[in-house]
Amino acid sequence: MPMKGQGTSDLREIDRWDHGVGWLAHPDETMQRASHAVEDDGDVWVFDPVDAPGVDDLFAEFGDVAGVVVGLDRHKRDAAAIANRHEVPVHVASWMTDVADDLDAPVERFGADLADSGFEAFRIIDRAVPPWQEVGFYHDAYDLLVVPESVGTVDYFCARGEHLGVHPMVRPFPPRRVLSRYDPDRLLVGHGAGVPVDAGDELRTALGNARRNLPSAYVRAFSSMLSN
Repeated sequence: MPMKGQGTSDLREIDRWDHGVGWLAHPDETMQRASHAVEDDGDVWVFDPVDAPGVDDLFAEFGDVAGVVVGLDRHKRDAAAIANRHEVPVHVASWMTDVADDLDAPVERFGADLADSGFEAFRIIDRAVPPWQEVGFYHDAYDLLVVPESVGTVDYFCARGEHLGVHPMVRPFPPRRVLSRYDPDRLLVGHGAGVPVDAGDELRTALGNARRNLPSAYVRAFSSMLSN
């Protein structure tokens, strides 16, 4: 399988629930880049989207697109294309650098709250070397946490026996302090399908075992890279 899919392919739905849905635009890629749409009061908020035929139909099931959100500096993906198609802005955290200038679409900045989406926004990682700026989102009414990159369910994030794992680059020093403030029922991630129930338990386990399971995780990640 290629690390990252190219062109167009049939999307695969993931993470469907009463207030949203996710999709993999390239289901056969190793990276399993996941995108999500979450509805709040009839408005649809689109997180880190990779475009694919049929995504607009997914959005329409839940309402009108109110905004597109970039949760990681490397996740510009197809945010501008989808925002322009729906005539809405791309929302970027006020403290993120070198993101807005690369987006060929109107940009709105946000701070502690993601506009009127119902989501609280918070910094997960903000560092220059190696570059990594990641913002998380928590919706209290839905008990929903969105983590764009630090944790995921794709194989190369996970040690043997793990369902949810910490990204290989931050596994030695996982963002425990900030993520441990949350005990969500549902978790959406940027790589792989999310955790639909009791996500807080899975998150605590992943963060707690990050260093302990590091050797196994790195062997699995390396094997995954070699297979491509």
